[in-house]
Amino acid sequence: MEKDLSNYRKSYEKGELLLKDTPENPFELFRTWFNDVDKHFPEDETNAMTLSTIGVDGYPKSRVVLLKKFTYEGFIFYTNYESEKGNAIQHNPNVCLSFFWHGAERQIIIKGKATKIADNLSDGYFESRPRGSQLGAIASNQSSIVENRIVLEQKLKQLEVDYEGKTIERPDFWGGFIVKPISIEFWQGRPNRLHDRILYDLDAQFNWVKNRLSP
Repeated sequence: MEKDLSNYRKSYEKGELLLKDTPENPFELFRTWFNDVDKHFPEDETNAMTLSTIGVDGYPKSRVVLLKKFTYEGFIFYTNYESEKGNAIQHNPNVCLSFFWHGAERQIIIKGKATKIADNLSDGYFESRPRGSQLGAIASNQSSIVENRIVLEQKLKQLEVDYEGKTIERPDFWGGFIVKPISIEFWQGRPNRLHDRILYDLDAQFNWVKNRLSP
């Protein structure tokens, strides 16, 4: 099988990102970009991000997860702690998050360390989830081999019976991670491949230092 993609072309012309216009704190720029995309490009799933980890086998792996909260401390998502990505993070907490919003021709790349959030925070989010999502988290031994879909559906049906009329408590194997960044790069597509790239690095005194990068 062969397909030549060399003629695929797109000219990026929707915006610019100049160093003089950027705030000192990258979280402020992240919030501005996130809100802009959320408002003006509803076709993009704004909180969808690619999470890259280094597995226990030594290989990198990337997958799309959903950002559920961001603060000046970091970026929070939820998962099964015993899943492939959960085990990878606990083996090596150095991760990368990336957002690509094609409608706005923007990309953000975040490098940082992931750690578990407090149990009470995971409890609060789990309680806010739809009941079906709560049961789904219990039904799935995420990343493990399963014989077929019927097994999963039957397990979910049995859990619906078992928990009828009962409060569903968060299982210990499920909860949140927060990624505390050491660098955040903002990319704005520009014509002629002369894209704007602004990189924020956290220095030894925990101050953000920003620079323009060549495209």
